[in-house]
Amino acid sequence: MAEEQHGIGLTFDAADEYRPEPPPAPEIPAWKDGSTRVGIHTSIAGDISGSLEIAHGLGANALQIFSSSPRMWSRGPARIADAEATRFRARRRELGLGPLVIHDNYLINLASPNPVLRTRSVQAFHQEIVRALALGADYLVAHPGSGRESDKDTAINSIAQGLKHATRNLKLGDLVILLENTAGQGTSVGSRFEELRGILDACPDLPLGICIDTAHTFAAGWDLRTAAGLESTLQAIDRTVGIDRVLVVHVNDSKTPFGSRVDRHEHIGKGKIGLEAFGRILNHPLLAGRAFILETPIDKPGDDRRNVAALWKLLGRIVPAAGARDGMKLRRRRAVRKPVRRPRKALASRKKSKSKSRGK
Repeated sequence: MAEEQHGIGLTFDAADEYRPEPPPAPEIPAWKDGSTRVGIHTSIAGDISGSLEIAHGLGANALQIFSSSPRMWSRGPARIADAEATRFRARRRELGLGPLVIHDNYLINLASPNPVLRTRSVQAFHQEIVRALALGADYLVAHPGSGRESDKDTAINSIAQGLKHATRNLKLGDLVILLENTAGQGTSVGSRFEELRGILDACPDLPLGICIDTAHTFAAGWDLRTAAGLESTLQAIDRTVGIDRVLVVHVNDSKTPFGSRVDRHEHIGKGKIGLEAFGRILNHPLLAGRAFILETPIDKPGDDRRNVAALWKLLGRIVPAAGARDGMKLRRRRAVRKPVRRPRKALASRKKSKSKSRGK
């Protein structure tokens, strides 16, 4: 008896084919809705999430912070606890604040020719990036550095190499590192836009942009006081680094005069640049969509609230401030020593005694 052949006939049905779901489109942050963004630097003292509450209370819809002490090298773990970072990110979403800008440590100098300081700077900047990623920051602002006795080309190359070393093995995601222009004091790099362009060109694979500081620009020799001067400055920026790479503007009046090459910030409308000029800066079409971040001083209580309100007013809006606290601590005034005036009789007797001693 012949064996029966048992088989199953399979037919292909295209409808049964597995098709994986396409990855979801990246979520666009709420602050990138085209609205005007006005921010201010706020303190992280006590609880880092408190910086969000301060910015919101001042009427700002963006903010800048330090992620650790700006004038000390980290002596321990430089990371932010996961629970703290999660709470910060959640509260930021609730308040609708953005962008979040982090300013790096003032001690970092990627251009330093000193090998010890340079190594420490690279390590510290690496830690800055790690903390920025943990907090979900959009931008990390960095001062390019000072080459000391090095020539500018060597300093620029050192900065570029330092950035590459600091970002090694890190996935930056949406974080953009912004190079800030400088006032030109000493041997600092970045007062000329061509120097910033040199760093950008040397790091084509890194997500780099530019932060323009109005006080630094003015002190470096770009006259922002007139419409023609502002136009000339913006065109120069566009020819060198590209206006599209300017993502944040530090809005500060200048305590020092035009071309002084000295970095001293002043309240909006109270310095050498003037209120009228800031009206043109904030409303210039080439700067539309940028985040305007204040780094103005605090000389008396309420200064931060007044500076934030001044920017909104120049933009044609009134945004009420819900809080009274300033973003940072009131800065200490340096005590000025008054010259000691001696009575004329005492001076005369001193002179008389001196002449007698010389005659001996």
